[in-house]
Amino acid sequence: MNDINDWSPQTWQITTKTLLERFIAALLLLFLFPLLFIIALMIKIQSPGPIIFRQSRHGLDNTVFQIFKFRSMQWSGADNSHAPQAQREDVRMTQIGKFLRRSSFDELPQLLNILQGDMSLVGPRPHPVALDETYEKLIDNYRSRYRVRPGITGWAQVNGHRGPINGVKEMKERLSYDNFYIEHWSLLMDLKILLMTLRYGFFHENAY
Repeated sequence: MNDINDWSPQTWQITTKTLLERFIAALLLLFLFPLLFIIALMIKIQSPGPIIFRQSRHGLDNTVFQIFKFRSMQWSGADNSHAPQAQREDVRMTQIGKFLRRSSFDELPQLLNILQGDMSLVGPRPHPVALDETYEKLIDNYRSRYRVRPGITGWAQVNGHRGPINGVKEMKERLSYDNFYIEHWSLLMDLKILLMTLRYGFFHENAY
């Protein structure tokens, strides 16, 4: 693997990726609007609270942004920045939330994060800030994953690394996939990951 400081794509490559992903995100929002409306309605019917869940995540250059998700759990109204990771059969989950988690449809509002410039379609998945703060102290070069915008899907995810993170070993494995993606990035690799996501990424056994 290349040294983590060797990654230096051309400006036109980054610009092309950004513009292309924003265009795709806008098209997907228009195309998926009926589905998004139905999901929002079901969330509102099943439990009180906001439709969209927001949480602080680290993005490009370690900046903090608010990630958007469809709310899948009962709403407590409390600060959620240090909320525990979701677990299998989590009692906090609503009925529609279980489906959203299993299908990964809870991630669809992140298309708005792409339009805002905080995220990409493809890139390292952003972790909750509290999780980042924990593993930054335990893993050297953990912040190397912040060299690019985080993504809705990524190289680690299509290779089976989804769901809660249980320990340093598992996080190191994910980080190795994130750095491999960054250091070998190309538009063709992004296309490969998107196609793999369509084929393997939904209804994964670790998505809950």
